[in-house]
Amino acid sequence: MVSLLALGLVAYVGYAILFLSGPDKEELCSAVELIVKEDEQSLFVGKEDIENMLKNAHVYPKGMKMKDVDTRKIEETIRSNNFISKVECYKSANGKMCIKVEQRVPVCMVCPEGKDGYFVDATGKLIPNRGCTSNLVVASGDIDEKFASTKLAEFGQFLQTEEFWNNQIEQIYVLKNQKGERVVELIPRVGDQVIYLGALEDYEKKLQKLRTFYEKAIGKVGWQKYARMDIEYASQIICTKR
Repeated sequence: MVSLLALGLVAYVGYAILFLSGPDKEELCSAVELIVKEDEQSLFVGKEDIENMLKNAHVYPKGMKMKDVDTRKIEETIRSNNFISKVECYKSANGKMCIKVEQRVPVCMVCPEGKDGYFVDATGKLIPNRGCTSNLVVASGDIDEKFASTKLAEFGQFLQTEEFWNNQIEQIYVLKNQKGERVVELIPRVGDQVIYLGALEDYEKKLQKLRTFYEKAIGKVGWQKYARMDIEYASQIICTKR
């Protein structure tokens, strides 16, 4: 019995040495599995872009010895790109490197008066402009980077996650009132009226009031009856006829 246990232990140790000790240190990286998560709102960076980044930084792993591949350096190189939010890099079996990349997802395209446009994501990160993405709400007017990265980013995230308003609102226009405070007007995709939202505070309540009005009244009077809807105060809606 003891001899059988000893033989079993020797066999297990041999298996562990052969199969559980990790990649051969002299083994070459023969393949790179690069996965770039994409959707219609995050098409900024493709696989070729990532590969070129790594090659320019001299850290593209294919052909390198696995022991010389620095996964942290690869992650840092990719993460330095403003369009990237997450990176995971690890060594796999048979000389393969796996790299998974997630892009930042913009919630709003910002076009400030007299300045170059950019995108902003839900975290408030400003993203350089590389062309407009489909169905993304556009914010224009008197916008600085602080406003864009805070209140506007939060509001853009709300619009994007609420299917009704994501389909309804096409443009956000930012201006200052008589007190010098930034207030917002909304331009819908259907109809050409202006929706005056006011300050970006309690906007969920304000828009819920407007949605109730849409559901009960617009079907009867039509979209074209009103030129302006003032929902600055959540308790009332002031409509201006054409």
